[in-house]
Amino acid sequence: MCSAAVFFAIFLLSGCGARKRPSVPWASAVQARPVLQTRVAGASQAPTEAAPEFNWELPPFAAVLIPVRSGPVRPHVAAATPAGAGSEGERTAAPNIAPQLSPQESAAAQLEANQSMAIAEKNLAAIRGKKLNTAQSDLVSKINGFLKDAREAAQTGDWSRARSLAKKAEVLSTELVSSF
Repeated sequence: MCSAAVFFAIFLLSGCGARKRPSVPWASAVQARPVLQTRVAGASQAPTEAAPEFNWELPPFAAVLIPVRSGPVRPHVAAATPAGAGSEGERTAAPNIAPQLSPQESAAAQLEANQSMAIAEKNLAAIRGKKLNTAQSDLVSKINGFLKDAREAAQTGDWSRARSLAKKAEVLSTELVSSF
């Protein structure tokens, strides 16, 4: 494996031999003669500098560079249940997250939701039969989704949510009509 890596490194670093110009032209290479160094008498045959020693042993890689989870993270949940929660067998009803509206606020929200849904449906009816581009057809699908969700919220009595969804449908439908 190591010899393959060394061969690959030499191969990459050597470059392309066909494009590389030789530093000495071949025609004059025959005429070149090597220059010998003269040795001083009395100098020892041993080299003055020792060849460097290389440590070819590589340190082991860290076993885990990035921790990999085998499953999803467990949620942190309180272990103890409240004292008045009841026994294990009985279930409590899901809490209602919708804001509590007064009867007047609820009636106003219902009126606004119904008006916004009517305006959005009227705007959709106005463009029915016209040729739509992709952006316009995307708006139509979003408007229909908001209207569907607003009707579902109205059936459950969540008039605050129904009002906001119907208002979104109304705004998008007026934008759609103005694009023609």
